[in-house]
Amino acid sequence: MGFFIQDAWAQDMPSPTDPFLSMLPLLLVFVVFYFFLIRPQSKRQKEHKEMVSRLAVGDEVVTTGGVLGRITEIGEQFIQVEVADGVRIKVQRHTVGAVMPKGTIKNA
Repeated sequence: MGFFIQDAWAQDMPSPTDPFLSMLPLLLVFVVFYFFLIRPQSKRQKEHKEMVSRLAVGDEVVTTGGVLGRITEIGEQFIQVEVADGVRIKVQRHTVGAVMPKGTIKNA
């Protein structure tokens, strides 16, 4: 019965590795996340903030909810958007998703 199970002999302890080398994979993952996720997201946020600050009366915009209209009034936090003749809605400034080229409403 003894020849099926081999004897277990103590092995030498592996030499301690450099702590920097053990942290290297974690650092590489963080760098990849930064360049592929964090940096592009902050760039998009910055561009959106600049776009919202440049809104002007008469701009044709699309909200993040998909409402197309022309800005008729601008306040500190809210803008008034005319979505049809005589139909105006108030939305928060930051909900503007895009500024459309002039004439978009006529073609829509």
